[in-house]
Amino acid sequence: MSFHLCVLALLCKVVRRKRDDTMLNTETPATRHIELDLYPTEKLVDALIDDQFDALQAVRKVSAEIAAAVATALPRIAAGGRLVYVGAGTSGRLGVLDSVELTPTFSWPKEKALALLAGGQSAMFVAVEGAEDNAAQGAADIHALALQPNDVVLLLAASGATPYVIGALQSARECGALTIGWANNPNAPVTAAADIGITLDTGSEIISGSTRLKAGTSQKIALNTFSSALMVRLNKVYKNLMVDVKASNEKLLRRTVHLTMFATGKDEETCRQVLQQCDYHVKTAIVAILDSCSVDQAQEKLKAGNGNVRAALKAQ
Repeated sequence: MSFHLCVLALLCKVVRRKRDDTMLNTETPATRHIELDLYPTEKLVDALIDDQFDALQAVRKVSAEIAAAVATALPRIAAGGRLVYVGAGTSGRLGVLDSVELTPTFSWPKEKALALLAGGQSAMFVAVEGAEDNAAQGAADIHALALQPNDVVLLLAASGATPYVIGALQSARECGALTIGWANNPNAPVTAAADIGITLDTGSEIISGSTRLKAGTSQKIALNTFSSALMVRLNKVYKNLMVDVKASNEKLLRRTVHLTMFATGKDEETCRQVLQQCDYHVKTAIVAILDSCSVDQAQEKLKAGNGNVRAALKAQ
């Protein structure tokens, strides 16, 4: 274990000791709803729903920081870098979810959206006891990916001090990758040590200590926002349409037709015929229809415009 990793591991122990003594914000019992278990069901459900609005506000407060993270990550990803998500428990599972959805939504290559979950793939469904406490394993899992400077590593920890995540963070930094730390407590090790630190300060949970609630919701919103904004900047969206969708099933095939109809104003049959010629690639169909050109010509225009539909439509 490197010197820096030892220091970070020690810092994690200090933070965890603080959690035991004074408790982190996310684990401090809420002063509202102290008789939650006595609420009638309708009031109980309303309280649980209303509490989620604080998650949205926590993300809203750091919108500038998220925008800066997108801007910093963009040139690396555009140059061929990978997105790597790292977390444990709920945070780790949310990272996995965001990573796997990028392929069907934006045709993002699977090998460029990776997720590391403390305890391995089985931890997605069954908790692996003690896995999150292994900083050395986090470092080893990152090391196995042979990170490059253009890679972007998203490190997720509600507490901000999960050893597995801290180990991964240190290893990622040693590789020169861009590190973005996400935590739900201020002054957390993961946000302090990362190149970019983003604090989603959701405060205490309505059910004390259950960071799968408000903290988890804020992480889901933040990850959706970060990755979607990144994909928009990578020309995966035209207007507000998901034009790089991967048509891997019947539902998505139908969606490509509807998206092409929305973008071009043409009838279903026309759009379907052009889509069939380009393997249901919505971008290509849009350019072919609006520019009244062949599918091959549309593909060349998109290539010249770096996949940007607007740029392709201006090309002569």
